[in-house]
Amino acid sequence: MPMFQPSKRDVLVGFEGSGDGQVLDLDTAVKDGVLGGVRGGSFGGGVGEKLDLKKMIEELDLPEVPSVFICPISLETMQDPVTLCTGQTYERSNILKWFSLGHYTCPTTMQELWDEAITPNKTLYHLIDTWFSQKYLQMKKRSEDVQGRASELLDTLKKVKGRARVQALKELQIVVAAHATARKTVIDEGGVVVLLSLLGPFTSHAVGSEVIAILVNLILDSESKTNLMQPAKISLMVDMLNEGSIETKINCMQLIEILMEEKDFQSELVSSHSLLVALMRAVRDKRHPNGNLPGLSLLKTICLHKHIRNLVVCIGAVPQLVELLPGLNPDCLEQALLILDGLSSIPEGRLALKDCSNTIPNTVRLIMRVSESCTQYVLSILWSVCKLSPDECSSIAVDAGLAAKLLLVIQSGCNPVLKQRSAELLKLCSLNYSDTIFISKCKLTRTIQ
Repeated sequence: MPMFQPSKRDVLVGFEGSGDGQVLDLDTAVKDGVLGGVRGGSFGGGVGEKLDLKKMIEELDLPEVPSVFICPISLETMQDPVTLCTGQTYERSNILKWFSLGHYTCPTTMQELWDEAITPNKTLYHLIDTWFSQKYLQMKKRSEDVQGRASELLDTLKKVKGRARVQALKELQIVVAAHATARKTVIDEGGVVVLLSLLGPFTSHAVGSEVIAILVNLILDSESKTNLMQPAKISLMVDMLNEGSIETKINCMQLIEILMEEKDFQSELVSSHSLLVALMRAVRDKRHPNGNLPGLSLLKTICLHKHIRNLVVCIGAVPQLVELLPGLNPDCLEQALLILDGLSSIPEGRLALKDCSNTIPNTVRLIMRVSESCTQYVLSILWSVCKLSPDECSSIAVDAGLAAKLLLVIQSGCNPVLKQRSAELLKLCSLNYSDTIFISKCKLTRTIQ
C-alpha cells in the first residue's frame, strides 16, 4: 500500500468526536466555549501581528488546554492538525510517523482506512492559534503590568520610611515571589543595591524580614553576596532566625546557605552559639515542621567546616538529633544522618554518640529501611561508635539486631563499599562471642520481627 500523502483538497473539517457530521465555524466554537475560557464576540481578540504558534505553546507552558487541541498520539498540543477519513484529528508529523511504521489504520478507532488522504484541519488550527494568541497576549500584558509595578515599588522604597516602607516591601515581596519578570526587573534596575542598603545593625525586624524574603527569591551576583556577608547583616539574620516568624526563619536559613556556597565565605560568620542554637530549635520544632528540613540542610552545610563541628557537639546536637531519628521523614532523616556521620569524625562527636543510650537502637532500625545512602551513613556512625568501645557497644548492637541486619546488607545487591563495611562491622561485633552464640544472634527472624 502506498505511503499516505496530504490531499490537495481544501476542506474545513469539524472537531473529532463531534459526532453530528457538522462543520464547526469559528464564531460558534467561541460562543459555545470550545476555546475553554476565551471570551468575546469577535474571533482573533484584536491580535495585530502574527505570532508563532510553537513559540507561544513553549513560553506559556500551560498545564491544561482544551482536550480537542491534544493529539491522541503524543498527548501534546497540535501545531499542524490533520484529519483522517474516520474524522479523527492528529498532529501531522505524528500520524505520518504512524504510517511509516506500516500501520494503515486510525490509531484511535483502529479502523482500516478506506481513503488514504489526510486533510489539513484549518478550523481547528485557527482555533488553536487564536486561543494561544489571546493567552499569550494576556500573559505579556500581565508581565508588563508586573514589571511596571515592580519599578514603581523600587522608586517608592528610595523615598519612604517607617510603615510606608514596610508596606512597599510587603507588596514587592508578593510580586517578586509570583513573577519571574518582576524578579528580573528588580535585578536589572538595581533593586538589589536598594534592598541591601536597607539592611544594617539598626534595621527593624519588620523591614529586615521583608528584605530577606525578597532577596531569597533573587539570583544574587558575587558582589551582592559579599555585601550580605558583612558581620552586621549576618548578625541581623541570626537575630531574626531566633525571634522571627517561621517564614522569616526559613528565609534566613535559606539565604545563609546560599551565601555559604561562595568560595570566599568565612566560616567564622556561622560559628556563633546563637545561630547553632536557633538551628537546633528549628529542627526540633514540631509545631512548624516546614522549618525542619531547611534547618537540617543549613546545619549540614555548616558541619562541612570541620572546626565548627565541635561547637555543634557542644550545644548538645548529637543526642537531640538521635532522639529525632524515629519520627523524621525520609528527606529530613537523610540530612540528620549525614550530620551525625560528620560529627562522628571528631573525637567529641564519637563520644557524644557513644554516651547517648539511643544511638545504637535508633540507627540499627534504619538499616535497609529508607535508602542506600541512609544505610551508608548508619554503618559509618555505628562503626565509629563500636570502634571506640568494642566491648560495650558491640554487645548492645548485636542485641539490637545489628548482626542480622548486616547479613542482609551483605546478601543484598547494594554497592561493594557497603558490603565491605558491613563485613568489617560484623567481624568487630563477633569478637566477644563464641561461634555458636554469635550465629544464634544472627537469626533473620529477629530482623523480620
